[in-house]
Formats: sequence, C-alpha cells, structure tokens
Amino acid sequence: MLEQKLDKISQENQNQVVHINISDVYPNGDQPRIYFDEDKIIALCESIKKHGVLQPIVVRPDDEGRYMIIAGERRYRASIMANKKSIPAIIKDMPIKEVLEIALVENLQRENLNIIEEAKAYKNLIDKHKSTQEELAELVGRSRPYITNTMRLLNLSDEVKKYIELEKISPGHGKALLRVSNKEKQIGLAHKIIKENLSVRKTEEIIKGMLEEKKIKNKSKEKDIFIKDIEERLMNTLGTKVNISTGNKKGKIEIEYYTDDDLNDIIDRLLEE
Repeated sequence: MLEQKLDKISQENQNQVVHINISDVYPNGDQPRIYFDEDKIIALCESIKKHGVLQPIVVRPDDEGRYMIIAGERRYRASIMANKKSIPAIIKDMPIKEVLEIALVENLQRENLNIIEEAKAYKNLIDKHKSTQEELAELVGRSRPYITNTMRLLNLSDEVKKYIELEKISPGHGKALLRVSNKEKQIGLAHKIIKENLSVRKTEEIIKGMLEEKKIKNKSKEKDIFIKDIEERLMNTLGTKVNISTGNKKGKIEIEYYTDDDLNDIIDRLLEE
C-alpha cells in the first residue's frame, strides 16, 4: 500500500534528511488538496517558531534543480509564514503518477480532502496518468461504484460544487441534484436547501415531484403534437378550419363554415364512404 511506502520512505531516510532552501521548494500543481485551513496553518507556524519542523517534508527533484513537494505542504506553508529560510526534507526521485497517488492517499487518511477535491484527484489520475477506476478503488480502499459516484459530482454546476466544498450543502444533496440536468435549476434548488436547511430526503422528494411534473408536461406536449396533426388532416379533407380541444374527461371538435353551401359541402364530405 502507498501509505506503507510513504512510512517506509521516512523510516529508511531518517539519516538522509537534508535542509534545502525553502525558495527552491514548490507545491505540486496537481496536489489534490485545494483548500487549507488558515487557522491550522497559523497554529503550525507558531509551533515551528518554537520547535522547528519536527517531521521532514518529502520532495521530488526536477530537471531545474528545484524540488516539488510529495508530502508536507502544510509544513511548507507554515515554514514560509514563520520566515524560515530552509526546511528539512527527504529527497525521493519517483514517477509523477506515484507522487500523485501518495498525495491522494495521504490527504484521504488525514481527512484533509473535501469530496470535490477527492473527485478531481480521481479524474486527474484517470485523465492524465491512465489510471483505471479499479486501480483507484484498490489504492484508496474503496469500491469502484464509490469512485464512479464521487466523480459524477463534477457534473454539477460550478456554484453547486462550491457550496459542497464550503460545506453549505452535503455530498448527499449534491448526488440528489445530479438528477436535475438544468444547471440554473440546480443552483436554485441549492439556494433553497441552504435557506430552508432541507434534509437530503426532503430534497429528493422535491426533485422527484419536479421530475414527475416535467414528465406530465412532456406527455401533454406529445399529445398536442398528435392533436395538431389530426387537425391538419381534417382541414385538408374538409377544406375548412378545424379546432380540436381536449379536457380531462371529454373534448370537442369545432368545424368552421360560413355559408349554407359550405355546410352542405362539409356534410357531404363527412358522409362519403
């Protein structure tokens, strides 16, 4: 497992810790974690001022003599805040795909990722590094359907995804909103969830009602098209305007005529065998 590999790296390299200029270190641009708790960074900064960086970060050398962070971005950020010029590090040369996998597992273990960041990390590994959903499921100890359903949240509107990231609505709300294809309606429902503090179940009931109403409207629309076709065929046959109106239990057909001759002509056409 990757978490065991990361522990092993730290254990095997305790005597290989080096201090590198913090200006030569930079975060991984594909780091799964996007949001960092500022209060926790400040607290870590105060600790580093008093005790230094107790656990070295793990970095990967690049072709320009600089180092990309594999693990330990919080320590890196707090060290910058503490005005440290150097930082203890373990240098490990490994494939970029493995770097991303380790970053993903480390953040998941520490519960540092929100569900949207997690989904983006899965998508990045699949799109850029040809991982499969089965491989990711084994990597993080989840089922393949879990990976699939988590990634589906990326299909939500950007505003709804932001609400999930900020924990204004839950991932469960997000999964319910996936049934609503219209992005504006998704956002409107998200506002309603926040304003009325709706549960996931209540949200699902509202969406179910919306979809059933839409289904009825679509069915009515299809019927209208059918009625218009019949009206047109009758007008061609009778040579005059025909209007068909429908109700819940009954309907009527209106045939226009302007003279007695028109009426007789319509009757003749209707009675033709």
